[in-house]
Amino acid sequence: MGYQVVLFDLDGTLTDSAPGITNAVRYALKHFGMKEPDEAFLLRFVGPPLHAAFREFCGFSPDRAEEAVAVFREYYREKGIDENCVYEGVKPLLASLKAAGKRLCVATSKPQALAERVIRNFGLEQYFDVVSGASFDETHSQKTAVILRAMETVSAEKNETLMIGDRRFDIEGAHECGIDACGVLYGYGSRAELAEAEYIAENVNDILQFS
Repeated sequence: MGYQVVLFDLDGTLTDSAPGITNAVRYALKHFGMKEPDEAFLLRFVGPPLHAAFREFCGFSPDRAEEAVAVFREYYREKGIDENCVYEGVKPLLASLKAAGKRLCVATSKPQALAERVIRNFGLEQYFDVVSGASFDETHSQKTAVILRAMETVSAEKNETLMIGDRRFDIEGAHECGIDACGVLYGYGSRAELAEAEYIAENVNDILQFS
């Protein structure tokens, strides 16, 4: 498709991070004495910024959401970050794109330090020109902000840039930045959620034909 810069979401796109995230949410909700929700509810937390997720999905006030995020991260830093794995086929995909001369970036709502740790732990840093993540206070957690920062870092042209992700936040963020988007169905978003994307990838290998 002629894209020279390819941006990747992290959770649900490069790695299957649901176990660590959902376990951390369980830990946080238990802290508040809440009944453990079902798996479908917990999976809603994979992708969006945490403060917004706790407010929207649990009805928390901003202060309570901030406390929930702090408790979430107690578990996540200690255990949850390692309850994760790279999707099959991702490393060969990244190697192929890099060999074709593409500039690759990570654009994630996960805090910068944690995103860098995940990329480093899985040996993916060799493929990426930049990892653009959120600040820990989530003042820069919106997808638009992390996408723009990645694009600015590599001097990307809008018409030569593609965002790849598994949730509507990735698609909306891409379009707000004036770039195309590819939704992936092997992550945590549904086909309906990703309907506004220019392309849909059923699996990791499909991404090559769009990028």
